[in-house]
Parts: sequence; structure tokens; C-alpha cells
Amino acid sequence: MTAKTLFDKIWDSHIVKSVKGGPDVLYIDRHLIHEVTSPVAFLGLKQRGLKVFRPDQTTATPDHNVPTENQHLTILDELSRHQVEMLRKNCNEHGIKYHDLQTEGHGIVHIIGPEMGLTQPGMTIVCGDSHTSTHGAFGAIAFGIGTSEVEMVLASQCIMQPKPKKMRITVTGQLRKGVTAKDIALYIISQISTSGGTGHFIEYEGSAITGLSMEGRMTLCNLSIESGARGGMIAPDETTVNYIKGREYAPKGSDWEKALVSWSELKSDEGAQFDMEYTFNADDIEPMITYGTNPGMGIGITGSIPTTENMTDNDKNNFTKSLNYMGYSEGETMLGKKVDYVFLGSCTNGRIEDFRAFAYFVKGKKKSPEVTAWLVPGSRQVEKQIREEGLTEILEAAGFQLRQPGCSACLAMNDDKIPEGKYAVSTTNRNFEGRQGPGARTLLASPLTAAAAALTGVITDPRKFL
Repeated sequence: MTAKTLFDKIWDSHIVKSVKGGPDVLYIDRHLIHEVTSPVAFLGLKQRGLKVFRPDQTTATPDHNVPTENQHLTILDELSRHQVEMLRKNCNEHGIKYHDLQTEGHGIVHIIGPEMGLTQPGMTIVCGDSHTSTHGAFGAIAFGIGTSEVEMVLASQCIMQPKPKKMRITVTGQLRKGVTAKDIALYIISQISTSGGTGHFIEYEGSAITGLSMEGRMTLCNLSIESGARGGMIAPDETTVNYIKGREYAPKGSDWEKALVSWSELKSDEGAQFDMEYTFNADDIEPMITYGTNPGMGIGITGSIPTTENMTDNDKNNFTKSLNYMGYSEGETMLGKKVDYVFLGSCTNGRIEDFRAFAYFVKGKKKSPEVTAWLVPGSRQVEKQIREEGLTEILEAAGFQLRQPGCSACLAMNDDKIPEGKYAVSTTNRNFEGRQGPGARTLLASPLTAAAAALTGVITDPRKFL
């Protein structure tokens, strides 16, 4: 019997039909939708006279362009308001479970899925959003799709996809003090580049990976897409099972026992072949910070911005353009550089663990008066936990205010935009030109590094405070 990877086991068991020399028709277990990429898909269904084929396998929530203040009021931006209204209307018409603003289940789509137990090992999961890769942390095949594909899944519960290649990334050893899953992800991307994973699905292995919490694993898988990969995944284990158990949509009773047996098989067989492999040592990773305009332009917090020496002319031009946009120079250190904004949140770092880490880091200290800080929980459940655990009092005493759930300053699609020319240390996933607002300058980092910057007003090694 041929040894198979975890990815092969799940993919092959979901093939409805293989097209010779072409894509596979893949069955989708869970479809997540939001207000931005679904309206045109629903319009397509209407024009074809179709209904959603399996509405009970679709879950919806507005997140990308919702305000994070005064959510009880009418959304002022006309386009945003229309998109949210259309999502609500389409879900009502097709019998889709919809988690509206201010309801208990509302939040960022990639945060509420795992919270509710909708995300489970062995599933195929899609959403019209590239960071669907987040759900791979549970040992699922999860990837983002386009609007036409959203329509395809709504209509048939299937999608046509070419099977990606397989990559294994092993991180050995144990993480050092102050180093988080976010730092692992930024380190990997800095090593293999933003195109290093192109055409592949990544499986993460090694002691540094299995030592991560589920929140940490979700952060790592979330950023897989930033290496160019189709998605990332981690084999389920006891940590996974403990996280899922008892959640609203988790299997119950005898179904739970059957699920445990099934999930125990979800791992790559010994001798399974990968198309590409990388191995990194956790001891080589320190808190990371980006200095440029893609997630691969990252260095250890105590390092220096690279120089153009030995670069090709094309690479040199792109590198120089990026540094000019950021207002930095080659060879400089990042420590001590001015920070205007700090953003904690998004589908990358908007979970309760991230807020706990940030809160305990700033406890008994004071936010720099030079810094504007936006702390945005990824869901109503996270917001509720923050309050119940007394983190709100800690944050407020340090000079921070909590906003309401949403994607917020991850992307310039709502009111939370970083002003032109300002520097933002952000716990998000992308730092492209204008990503957080026209002319905004984004530095990607972990919640700990963001907290250190919020306290000092400059890029600071978080280990100084630990």
C-alpha cells in the first residue's frame, strides 16, 4: 500500500470526479461566506434560476467592511451598507445560517468557524477569501476561492480544482522566550520568499509546531498563503481534539467517538513523498518585524535591513522602490524607529490568546501618548472572553480601548484606515503599499512586538520586558 500524505488522504477522499489531464471535481464539506465576495455569486444563481444546493453546509457573517464602533447604528458607507444588506437578504432567501452584527455568533469568518466547531479535521473548507488557509490548523484542506467559484460551490457543493503539489516544512526544537507562531510564519516566509510555496499545499511538522496552541497553529496556517502556497495544514492531535470538544457544532455522543477514530488516521504515513521539503530550527528564530512592502521582507528584531549587494538589477529596483515607500535605508536597524499606530486584531491575531498576551504584556504600564492603538477582537465571543477574564480593566488602565469585532485595519475596506505616511505595527498578514490605507506604512509583527511598540512609541524588542 502506497504511503500517503495527510493532504492526499483528505483530497483523494473528496474527489467526485477526475478530469483526465485536467482538474478534480472536489466535494466541499464547509462553505464560509461574507459580504464582499458573495453578492455577485448570489446574483449569478438568481440569473440561472438556481437555489443554494446545500444551505446547511454554508455559514455567513459580515466582517471585511463593517465598522468597529457603533455597530448598533446604520452603516454610513453606502457600498458597505449595501453589501451587508445583500448578504442578509441572500441568506434569508436561501436558508443560510447568518451571524449578523451584534449577534452572539458575529465575527471574522475565519475566527467564528473554529470557535463554533464548524471547522473539523478531515474537512474540505472554502471561502471567498485567501486566508481561508487558517482552518488548515485543524488538519483540514482549506483554501480561498474566487467569486465565480463561490457561485459554483453554492450551486453544487463542489468545485473544480487542479491538485496542488505537496510541501513539508519542519520546525525542530523549542521556541525561545518572546517568540510566537507569528514569528515562525514571518521567519519561514523571509527564508523561502513570498513565492516559495507557489503551487504547493504546506504541511507543518516538528516539535516547535506541535508545541503550539490551536490559536498559534491558526496564525501559522493563516500566513501560509503569504508564501504563495495554496494553503497550510497541521495534523490533528490531542491539542486539536481538546479545542474542538464541546463546541456548538462539534460531534456529540457516539458521533464524537467515531470522529476520534477517524481523526486519528489523519497524519502523513511514514515514507510519504513530498514534492519539496524544508527544515528550520526554532533556536534560529527571534521576534520578527517586516521593513518592506511584502511579508517576505522581514528580519529578526535585532537584525539590520539587507543591502542591495549581490542583488540582480531587477531585485535591486524592486527592493529600492519598497524602501523608498517605507522611508527606510538599506543596512539600517529597525530598533528605535518611530511608530504612529498599533493594530491588534484580524483573522491572523484576533483571538483570545492574542489579547491575553497583549494585555499581560502591558499590565501595570502605560501606552505611549504618541501611539494610536486599535484593539479589535476577532469575534463577539473573543470580546466576551476579554471582558469576563478582566482583560478590559488591564487594557484600560494601560491606556487602551477595545473596539467591536471586524476585520478593521487589516485592509482599507472600512473606516479603520492608517493615514498616509504613518507607520503602523500591525498583527495582520499583509504589508503591501496601501494595504491599510492609501500611503500607509505597515510593519507586520506579533502581538508581543506590537505591545512593546505601543508602550514605547518605537520599534522595541519585546524580550526587554519579559
